[in-house]
Amino acid sequence: MPALGVGFSFRPAYLADLFLRPHSMDVLEVIADHYLENIADRQEQLELLCAHYTLLPHSLNLSLGGADTLDRSYVRRLCRLVQRLRPPWFSDHLAFTRAGGLELGHLAPVPLTKEALDVVCQHIHEVQDRAETLFILENISTHVILPGAEMTEADFLAEVVERTACGLLLDLTNVYTNAMNHGFSADAYLQEYPLEHTMQIHIAGGEWSRGTLNDTHSAPVPKEVWRLLEYTLKRYRVPAIILERDENLPPFESIVEETEMARSLWGCHAASE
Repeated sequence: MPALGVGFSFRPAYLADLFLRPHSMDVLEVIADHYLENIADRQEQLELLCAHYTLLPHSLNLSLGGADTLDRSYVRRLCRLVQRLRPPWFSDHLAFTRAGGLELGHLAPVPLTKEALDVVCQHIHEVQDRAETLFILENISTHVILPGAEMTEADFLAEVVERTACGLLLDLTNVYTNAMNHGFSADAYLQEYPLEHTMQIHIAGGEWSRGTLNDTHSAPVPKEVWRLLEYTLKRYRVPAIILERDENLPPFESIVEETEMARSLWGCHAASE
């Protein structure tokens, strides 16, 4: 896989800034759901981005862990977008977003059971075969730990990779968030995580509310996540690092500063290999 470098999850508010500083980003992630409909200005925006950057589509609603069958229309439109952009990979979450035909409106955790593992693997095979492109799976943050787990999340993800030949998207902010909220060691989690299959990393900042850390993508990356990034890169050079920011959008210069910090870590540990 190519070493793509460091970039951010594109937001339209930064379009002009991005082209005023065209070399500030190595790669861009785009939210695939924003471009699935034939809306003229969004399609023009996508064409402009595609002409200048490698784009990594990141979808939100595959619902890979759901007991329902996949939404065929959604899969068809997503795969059409992937084939159009021809990225090295595309991604979604270890989660479900639909149940009983109803849209949940958020990423719900998947039970870590053998039955759920079979469902996730079947759905990834379907999507990956149709797209004819590598799929990578992201770990999520959760407010609850589901009972009845038959394996750890790291073991679950390793088994998914083994059975589907997909890759992984390691969200370090989600690891840190879960560690804070559920009282486990983020370092110990990463020691179990199958890092050798990680194609991309997400970093972001969240906010505390009533004693709970929320993955809001609304703040600068905290020092603890920077430490986890360095910890990870010392052990494996991941092809791409993406900064996420969805709320409280800062000046573009702040986005550039954080991506440059990530690029410095990425390049430092690549040079030491």
